[in-house]
Amino acid sequence: MPTPHIPPAAVRRTLRKLGADIHDARRRRKLPMAVVAERAFTSRSTLQRVEAGDANVSIGIYAGVLQALSLLEALGQIADISNDSVGQALASADLPKHVHLKRPTGSSRDG
Repeated sequence: MPTPHIPPAAVRRTLRKLGADIHDARRRRKLPMAVVAERAFTSRSTLQRVEAGDANVSIGIYAGVLQALSLLEALGQIADISNDSVGQALASADLPKHVHLKRPTGSSRDG
């Protein structure tokens, strides 16, 4: 039997915040859990787990709930390069210092 995955505290905190934000978004929209669960193609009990920030719920379920609340687009932007300052810095550090144009090889020339 595999051992259960216990994510680091920072991951658990972030998922709890995401769950609370989803809960608040649902309430702001005045949508009952049953309606959001149906729109997300999941059960009410799974939606409760999402709103609690359960790390054992798949990201696909979280995405379905976000879509049901019209918030899915933000999920697609999380790891986008425009939001990745570390990745941008690393990519910039790898740029060559000087660029040299290669001259065409061979003896044939037009003209």
